[in-house]
Amino acid sequence: MSQFQTFKSDLAKSRITTQAKANIHNNEILVRIEKYAFTANNITYGVAGDTIGYWKFFPAADDERNTWGCIPMWGFGEVIESNCNDITNGERLFGYFPAADYLTLSPIKVSNHNFTDGKEHRRELPAVYNNYVRLAGEQDYDASMDAIRALLFPLHITAFCLCDSLADESYLEASQVIVVSASSKTAIGLAQGLAESQDAPKIVGLTSRKNLEFVKNLGCYDEVVTYDELQKVDCSQGSVMVDMAGSREILGTLHRELGDNMLKCLTVGMTHWDNTTTAEDALGQAMLRERTEFFFAPAHIQKRIGEWGHDGYAKKTNAFMANRAIQSKDWMQIIEIHGLDKFIPIYEAMVGGNINPNEGIIVNLNNA
Repeated sequence: MSQFQTFKSDLAKSRITTQAKANIHNNEILVRIEKYAFTANNITYGVAGDTIGYWKFFPAADDERNTWGCIPMWGFGEVIESNCNDITNGERLFGYFPAADYLTLSPIKVSNHNFTDGKEHRRELPAVYNNYVRLAGEQDYDASMDAIRALLFPLHITAFCLCDSLADESYLEASQVIVVSASSKTAIGLAQGLAESQDAPKIVGLTSRKNLEFVKNLGCYDEVVTYDELQKVDCSQGSVMVDMAGSREILGTLHRELGDNMLKCLTVGMTHWDNTTTAEDALGQAMLRERTEFFFAPAHIQKRIGEWGHDGYAKKTNAFMANRAIQSKDWMQIIEIHGLDKFIPIYEAMVGGNINPNEGIIVNLNNA
């Protein structure tokens, strides 16, 4: 069994370890991981590995000092061995996997449509990440959409939650929503969702100069401003910020210039993972921390399921996701690579911020 691991204290370092394939016990299944998607969102999982618990999902093998971790990925797998009466060999699953070729699961709460992994170390973790979809039981399942599903499902569920949460608060009566790292896939889903709403305020996207034309051509932002021209942002307007980047320079500058017009800042991702915001300099001190909060999509999901029920939640999110999938065909190019060894340079490029925003990376482990 091969497993891709990341050094927890320095995401730029990685390795592949090899172990004997695990023996499964009663009520366990062994899943061969077929393929997974890799986006900047996975880097966020690594950055928040300790604070939110992402390192806990898939403990790293050969890690006596607890210094290595497995960043979770969204993807597909096939059950190749089952000691669970309700799960059969050959079944395909969609869910949360490590960047590895095998994973052992302990299915509980099994239905025709899904199950939960009941392993002890995952029981206190957010339920949405422990759910595995049984594709044979999914109505109208379309295998041709696998890549888009793995790439966009987790990101655009977050985008849906952001749109829903902002609408629920009447956008805090803001005149504009400022989206930092506008080229990220979650940001694109958010902007497209806001653009569908008749009540949403102006949508301003912030991006790097190299991604300027790409973001403009998306057609979902009312205005696009580059990071080196932040003075062009109208700071006289009441604003909600949605931050996908975590850059001290960007956040500190905007918080300082907006002042009381910064109504709320929702931090979502950390694409600028090596540039954490601190209070140790002028930019860090400019942060309006009392108006800043981390947006944790799983908490919003559980809230809405409690209010709408599973069917009501599924109906709303499925409609949102279908629209995003259709729109993605206009801007996203799917790039498929084969094998964990070829994943290493892709991983290093993503950590270094050197992946084109219009690319969707799929790592295929079949016959690698």
